Amino acid sequence: MKPVYIINGFLESGKTEFISYTLSQPYFQIRGTTLLILCEEGEIEYDEDILKASHTVVEIIDEEAQMTSANMVELEKKHKPERIIIEYNGMWNFKNLKLPWHWRVEQQITTINAATFQNYYTNMRSLLAEMIRKSELIIFNRCDGLMDQLSGFKRNVKAVCPQAEIVFEDKNGEVNQIFEEDLPYDLKSPTLELDDYGYGIFYLDAMDNLDRYIDKTVKFKAMVLKPEGSDDKYFVPGRMAMTCCADDMAFLGYACKYDKCKDLENKQWVDVTATVHREYWKDYNGEGPILHAVSVTDTKKPKNEILNFS
Repeated sequence: MKPVYIINGFLESGKTEFISYTLSQPYFQIRGTTLLILCEEGEIEYDEDILKASHTVVEIIDEEAQMTSANMVELEKKHKPERIIIEYNGMWNFKNLKLPWHWRVEQQITTINAATFQNYYTNMRSLLAEMIRKSELIIFNRCDGLMDQLSGFKRNVKAVCPQAEIVFEDKNGEVNQIFEEDLPYDLKSPTLELDDYGYGIFYLDAMDNLDRYIDKTVKFKAMVLKPEGSDDKYFVPGRMAMTCCADDMAFLGYACKYDKCKDLENKQWVDVTATVHREYWKDYNGEGPILHAVSVTDTKKPKNEILNFS
């Protein structure tokens, strides 16, 4: 079976940039020929040096009527490729694509220009749905200035393709946005009961989306850290976390005001119930999440003391 990688998306959605980036990676500098079938030519052209380094030959089929199994087999006979990449024309109905029987779709990826997504979703929804229905990965690029709309975009796509992994990118790279529907707890609950995983998500999300948590009550198990200069006015309840490897450890915790700090000891394990506030804090060099303790009680240390984010 011949492995096939299909990259689809509307014109100027970033298909060529994605394929060029993939071809330029060291892991793609492999033996054997790659046949790249272009079904449309955008403004960006492929770099000849990248094509040469990745042993890639390009063939253009720019008419949908010519995208037949017979023509694809002829290209295979001509180049004898080890793998095939198809940059598919977004204006062709994807359900009409018929591959040769011995070609196997290894991966299907859809690229979407976030700036034009709503227009296509409104006016060409059927074409878009066929395009993404079987995609394993959907990449929204050009997300700059659209952060408040990304959650809606994700819901629109998930309704058609629930199994797809969805990635958002802006000019700085991947956007590490945690959407409310992806949180492992219900923000409508009167108290957020945070297990190990939930605490890690809460810590990360509160940095970027503090408004979600203002005046909410959280409850979690933590280790006590009493920083120098805290003067028994506050402590930092948190957890040690491994972010990528054993040598990369960090203590994740927010300052917590508590009127009985003097009764706590460093590295003591406690159950903390606290409300979340936005306040100025010198260590933040501005405003940030501050906890106000409701109760702090002694507890046993957890089975897994270290959170693993690797």
